[in-house]
Amino acid sequence: MKNLKLYHLLPAAALLLASACSSPSKIDNQPEAQASNWPNGVTYEIFVQSFCDSDNDGIGDIKGMTSKLDYLADLGVTGVWLMPMSPSPSYHKYDVTDYYGIHPDYGTMEDFKEFVAEAHKRNINVVIDLVLNHSGNGHPWFKEAAKDENSKYRDYYVWAHKDDSITKGEGKTTGADSYNVNHWHSVPGSDYKYFGYFWGGMPDLNFDNPIVRQEAYKIGRFWLKDVGVDGFRLDAARHIFTDDRQEDNHKFWEEFKAEMQKVKPDVYLVGEVWATADVAAPYIKGLPALFNFEMSWAILKALNQGTGDSLAIKHANIAEAYKKVNPAYVDATILSNHDQNRIMSEVSGDMNKAKLAAALLLTLPGSPYIYYGEEIGMKGKKPDEEIREPFLWDVQANDECRTSWMTPKNTTEQTVTPVAVQLQDKASILNLYKSLIKLRNSSAALTSGTIEPVTLENKAISAFVRAYKAESVLVLHNLSGSTATISLPAQLANYKTTAFHHNDAKLVKNTVELPAYSTVILQQ
Repeated sequence: MKNLKLYHLLPAAALLLASACSSPSKIDNQPEAQASNWPNGVTYEIFVQSFCDSDNDGIGDIKGMTSKLDYLADLGVTGVWLMPMSPSPSYHKYDVTDYYGIHPDYGTMEDFKEFVAEAHKRNINVVIDLVLNHSGNGHPWFKEAAKDENSKYRDYYVWAHKDDSITKGEGKTTGADSYNVNHWHSVPGSDYKYFGYFWGGMPDLNFDNPIVRQEAYKIGRFWLKDVGVDGFRLDAARHIFTDDRQEDNHKFWEEFKAEMQKVKPDVYLVGEVWATADVAAPYIKGLPALFNFEMSWAILKALNQGTGDSLAIKHANIAEAYKKVNPAYVDATILSNHDQNRIMSEVSGDMNKAKLAAALLLTLPGSPYIYYGEEIGMKGKKPDEEIREPFLWDVQANDECRTSWMTPKNTTEQTVTPVAVQLQDKASILNLYKSLIKLRNSSAALTSGTIEPVTLENKAISAFVRAYKAESVLVLHNLSGSTATISLPAQLANYKTTAFHHNDAKLVKNTVELPAYSTVILQQ
């Protein structure tokens, strides 16, 4: 194609796409997952507390998750990311008080080891949230440090005298972050305050202290070697050191990766770096996978504006920036996660837009993450509890798994259809997710291919070619509420076979008819 640059992504075994679908959002006679292997497959994020309750105490637990592994395998995912499960006083459990334990509400370490084993039997890899930027203020380290200035744990955290001028940057976190008085917190009866970037219940650990770094490596080794997890999602990866010490952050994660690889050479590390590609890219030396927040923002903006023409170009530019730093990076793409408003609410409950969001996520490059409930259209906007509401497995009378630790405000049976009901509806968003994941799992081009943006006159259309070795597919999405008719240019005329279509999109001779919020994938 003329004047279009190819952007290469991760390699994988080539596999031709499945045969053309016989009905909208349906793929027939596809092989099982062969192209989309870990870590380049689809991963599912779970908030354990809301997912599945096995013992009727209202709180989701590990045994509940284990009972739903077949659901995840049927969905087509090859990995799960579990939000924190360690002992903690909060519902979200990001203020850890024991890095080597399981919260008793969730079960036991034996329960979790069984979950890991059962997941592995289904070729599902297990990634756990590792919270190293801070501990909880109830952690024994901090308790000792706070009550005794001479404690060996004192230097595990960052301190300043209460009379020190914060603007002078006293303490080991000198820099822009440390100037903000809201990051400093008092200890009753003490002349000192401590640094906690997020809030007082989460005191930052002092990674200038080599002993703290060794503690972090010890924790990682335990979960990899003794428990058997496959990797970590690294919380607040950008805040190990302050904003003016980004190079120190980069070096720390490179060191962390090297230490983890001593235990598990193929360890998977995905970092939370809320930033645009120029800031995030240097992190992928130490964190070979990064969440692509920038692309999630772009997808949402495009859906709500009804213009898709720049999406492929933007993704290609991000890919180029990352590839310069680490050609073997994994692009962890998302629509939303536990810190973001749910995609269904962000598109004002518009099911057509939510379905199209799924189609975009699963056809653009990257290794997609699905936040639990996205696949059934769960709703929610901040505060955080309201984007982490109970999952709906069945109608209330039949749902033996539904959690009740909170009363949902957004996702109820009046607003969201449960899994059991959606499975019986070929047109449901759940079945669309299943079809798209199955398609992606069978396609080397969609899993690992290059992306070549295609420029069309209609700005509502997101068009691009995905190619890997002998396999090449043309993807077209209509992000508008109006029908679009596209005459394929001469250089695309050889894409004659329909591999997938949604919302009655179709190819007639050399013309593609794209109803509102529809998708078609063509192969040569």
